[in-house]
Amino acid sequence: MITLYHCDGARSFRPLWMLEELGLSYELKMLPFPPRVFAKDYLALNPLGTIPLMIDGETRMTESSGICHYLGTRYGPTPLMVGPDEPAFGAFLNWMYFSDATLTFPQTLVLRYSQLEPEERRNPQVATDYAKWFLGRLRAVEAATANTETLCAGRFTAADIVIGYALRLASSIGLAADFGPNVAAYWARLQARDGYQRALAAEQRAGVEQSVAPRIRA
Repeated sequence: MITLYHCDGARSFRPLWMLEELGLSYELKMLPFPPRVFAKDYLALNPLGTIPLMIDGETRMTESSGICHYLGTRYGPTPLMVGPDEPAFGAFLNWMYFSDATLTFPQTLVLRYSQLEPEERRNPQVATDYAKWFLGRLRAVEAATANTETLCAGRFTAADIVIGYALRLASSIGLAADFGPNVAAYWARLQARDGYQRALAAEQRAGVEQSVAPRIRA
């Protein structure tokens, strides 16, 4: 049984969504954010104290986009993955890495310096600068979705899942109002997917069952 450790609205939503799209059985363990502060026992499982942690037999992984890649490869074949024999293979990999390294990174700084730090340590200038950085990088998604409904390969793939989470995070921290028209329409399509809605429902249900209050964080 695959076990996924998750905080409400965190990057672990990427593998949660991937699990739902694949139709795999899993156990979802909800933690308060940040777990390194509020769930110190978790450090015995993941010394980093970060979310996600996925355990699948002997395999343990902590990188959200990497977990999506692992699940699609380990439990495929699936159209969610783009293979090396396909013309879009390079674009697919680029989006998979772009998702965290380029898009989510600046958002975490916006979140930290606008909400997470104590009042006296918050820095509106840092938050504003990194919001502009994120929106600038988002131009790549705006261009990619100008004439197609998905990012690559002519179909919905794991690349849309990992980029889609960055759009969810942007929405939660007040950046969605600055989405371009293509990104806004793309994000609406992603949210309408059954897999996305099932992942949201699983997140909410597990939070209630495990008495972990919802709190969107990176």
